Amino acid sequence: MLLANAAEFKALPRKAVTVFGMAGVGKTRLGNLLRKEDWFHFSVDFRIGTRHMGEYIVDNFKREAMKVPFLAELLRSDSIYISSNITFDNLEPLSTYLGTPGNPEKGGLPLAEYQRRQEQHRVAEVYSLLDVPYFIERAKDLYGYENFLCDTGGSLIEVLDPHDPDDPVVKALRENTLLVYLKGSEDDAQRLIDRFRAAPKPMYYPPAFLIEKWAEFKMLNGVTHDNDVDPDDFAVWGFEALLRDRLPRYRALADNFGYAIDAEDLAKVRDEKDFMELMCRAIDAR
Repeated sequence: MLLANAAEFKALPRKAVTVFGMAGVGKTRLGNLLRKEDWFHFSVDFRIGTRHMGEYIVDNFKREAMKVPFLAELLRSDSIYISSNITFDNLEPLSTYLGTPGNPEKGGLPLAEYQRRQEQHRVAEVYSLLDVPYFIERAKDLYGYENFLCDTGGSLIEVLDPHDPDDPVVKALRENTLLVYLKGSEDDAQRLIDRFRAAPKPMYYPPAFLIEKWAEFKMLNGVTHDNDVDPDDFAVWGFEALLRDRLPRYRALADNFGYAIDAEDLAKVRDEKDFMELMCRAIDAR
């Protein structure tokens, strides 16, 4: 959805915006802020971890619990139940399930199992993004929300073609929402990399990119066997490569189908009025 000018945006009786960009640029903060001002906050990662991957996550918990005889007996007799307490601000159940490939003694997953879970995530993310049009109407019909914010994960860019208007995900988002790139600076990128080094987290990699970087990492570190790869070392190294690869594609999606807002400007937003002003500037600047 591209508009002629900011006045056209202001005149919309119902506003729907999809924000995207690298982690840490303020997507979820914006969602939490607007939720207080009668915007429906749709978190794609939350949708992935509940509707589309919830059973995988809980089954993984149960698989671990079954290794403990005391818990195994209680599970078999339906005396206890295990669930995921995933929230908008705590996505650890999803991250834990995705895991990182490498040495199992250091918490790593076999590469084949890691790839299987990555594919589950890809499918779940596509379905979650295709749910957006339904949730825009659901937010209005069920809860009375006029305005809608879609808060995407950093891997949005991996499940669409930023140059193809007929890509199913691109089409669903651009026909129902305004696509807005929250553009981080080089300093933001470096801070994110530094933060990731301190606390590595699971990521989604495009399949071909994963295989390429996995082989490259092993070669650079003189590792022959997959099980000898340190999962945290690969996670940190792979994350920086993945982030650098994503940035120009975020930009292409905004150039082709949307708008851009500097993360530095977004950080100054304190309420809906501030956000609306930023949106208007971005629309007129295109």
